[in-house]
Order: sequence, then C-alpha cells, then structure tokens
Amino acid sequence: MAKCSTAPSRRRVLKASLVAAWVAAAPGFAQPSPGITVAAASDLKFALEELAGLYEKQTGQRLKLVFGSSGLLYTQLLQAAPFHVFMSADESFVLRLAQTGKTLDQGKVYAHGRLALIAPKGAVVQVDEAFKGVRLALQQGRIKRFAIANPEHAPYGQRSVEALKHAGLWEAMVDKLVYGENVSQAAQFALSGSAQGGIVAHSLALAPSLQSIGDFALVDPSWHQPLIQRMVLLKNPPAAAQAFYDHLSSPAALAVMSRYGFALPRS
Repeated sequence: MAKCSTAPSRRRVLKASLVAAWVAAAPGFAQPSPGITVAAASDLKFALEELAGLYEKQTGQRLKLVFGSSGLLYTQLLQAAPFHVFMSADESFVLRLAQTGKTLDQGKVYAHGRLALIAPKGAVVQVDEAFKGVRLALQQGRIKRFAIANPEHAPYGQRSVEALKHAGLWEAMVDKLVYGENVSQAAQFALSGSAQGGIVAHSLALAPSLQSIGDFALVDPSWHQPLIQRMVLLKNPPAAAQAFYDHLSSPAALAVMSRYGFALPRS
C-alpha cells in the first residue's frame, strides 16, 4: 500500500465481511426534516445515540443524527448541507467554519477524545499500551492489514498516524494500513476479520457491542496531538437546536460522555 499522502485510488480498498448496524459510512446530504439535524463525528456514535434517545424521550423533540468524519462533514457544511449542530472530533474544523460566517459563533469544546488499540478477541495481535504485542506480531509477519481512519479527513486517523510514528512502527506498518472513511468504519475493519487490528476511538471500544468481540488498550495521549472536540450551532438556529445544544453541556449529557471515555472540558 502507498503512503497516506498518495491518491486514494492507489490505496487498497476493503469490503468489510461483517455488515454491522453500528457502522456509519461517510454520509450524503441530510434531507430537511421537522426535527433537528446534528452532524457528528463518528467517534460519537454510541454516546450521542444514547444521549439523543434520552433527550427525545424527555422532550419529544425529534433528532436526526448524521455521522461521518469531521473533514467530510465540514466539506458538506461549506456546501450548505442542512445541519443545525456540528460536533467535530477536531476543533480546527469548527474554527475554520466559523471564519466563513456560517456559524452562530466559535462554539465550545465539549470533550477530549482518546485513541485505543483494538483487536478481535483471540487474534494474532495482543493489545497493550506499549504496543509490544503489535511489534511482536509485525516481527513474526502475522499482521497483514491494520485499520485506521482515513487521515486525509478524519482526525482520529491523523492522530493514529502520529501514534504509530511515535511508537517507531510507521515504516513497518504503512504498507499494511487499510483506511476506513471514518473511525467507526475503521473499527469495523479491525474487528470483522478484514484486518488483524487497528487504532480507533476509545469511545467506540467501550461500546458493549464492540467489547463483546474485541480487546483494547488505551494509547498514551503523549504519543499524539490532542483530540480537542468542539461543537457549534449553525447560523440562525431554531430554538429547538439551541435547546439541544445547551443540553449537551448539562450534567446528564456530560455523564453519558464520561461513561464512553471522553475527558470533559474544564468548566
């Protein structure tokens, strides 16, 4: 496989053998609806679905969640996709969008993300925080494919590249990398048999549906640039969008985020 900077057409393309309901591929434009549409980074999938479900039960407000890589969602917003709230895995996309005048303001940090090394239970890769198992499996030629999110537009993919370089494994791993369009798809590749393991969001690794089929270890945050996650309202938001945006900073919402492994911003 060519390095990350090469054109996507030269990359190995995988079709996952497991079709899972939790996978969120790169989204198309959302269609307008009476509810509120939230464009959210894929690392939020399980946490935000739980949070939104509770909010809908409490308020009756309909919420449409559109998951994808932050970079692709940002591109759609530049093209006037009909979203009300944007929750990015990297604050730079929100700050850049604010500079275009499409947002109400610069938004606020809602969480700090973490990376996790993940592999199927009983796989050839033993997961550990020091990546000793990955290093050994590489030396033994047992890793043929290793999954990360596409670093061209997914913040978790960019940080995964940084972590591999810090661990001194980049040169040995680069030709074995397979890229999910977002971090949720990378998790599918890592756990479905399409790869021997991968680096994904800690928030995904904590989901019960993934814990039942995979093992994970946290990646030392000093190995990569921080994942500062920022959200923002789009310009002229309806009152219902403002209400949900405010709810995302409530103790109840923060408790859900914390349970999925996110570090919470300082008040």
